[in-house]
Amino acid sequence: MFASIISHFSVADKLVSFIPILFLLSLLTAKENQNLLQKDEIIIDSNYTFEEIFSESQFPEKIRKNLKLVSVEYFSFDDKLHRGQILIHKNLANDIIEIFKVIKEKKFPVSKVIPINKYNWSDERSMNDNNTSAFNFRYIEGTSKLSSHAHGRAIDINPRLNPQFKDGKYFPANTSYDINITGTIARNSFLVREFTKRGWKWGGLWRRNKDYQHFEKLN
Repeated sequence: MFASIISHFSVADKLVSFIPILFLLSLLTAKENQNLLQKDEIIIDSNYTFEEIFSESQFPEKIRKNLKLVSVEYFSFDDKLHRGQILIHKNLANDIIEIFKVIKEKKFPVSKVIPINKYNWSDERSMNDNNTSAFNFRYIEGTSKLSSHAHGRAIDINPRLNPQFKDGKYFPANTSYDINITGTIARNSFLVREFTKRGWKWGGLWRRNKDYQHFEKLN
């Protein structure tokens, strides 16, 4: 029926009648391309330079010179792709890059990855924000010994879901450890395997106090 109606019009009339259709198709194509671009957009969680991170803090040069700022991509709990940064010992940078590639492939959700200077170097504030981080110049609680984080040789992942368990209490406060919750690290997790095969140790396997967020490689 549509073909018979069109046949009554001249060639010029036919072209004029198709212009709105072509315009509509071009709009639909543009909208489709825009949607595809939006799906591929990366949300930037952190975009510091190395100098910006240390601009308001003074740490020993012998430690600073061994650090490297690494960009990583991951899916967060909004199911969108994010980009963050990890300040890590330069000898461990490749490990972190490789492991985060696996994290991204498996779509293991990571809340955010931001150097801890954003939290004024407060481990507590960073953990309460469920932030994944590595370097932080601090001492082991209750001692005068530098933490493995102070050398950039440790990383904490999703700390509110993977808290520290010490003296019968979870830290940060008002947290718990439930391996059935997405983003939690369990003994049989691919994350434990990926870190372990590269020589890292997981705090969830410590004998006394547990630190489920914590991976470290001391040498």
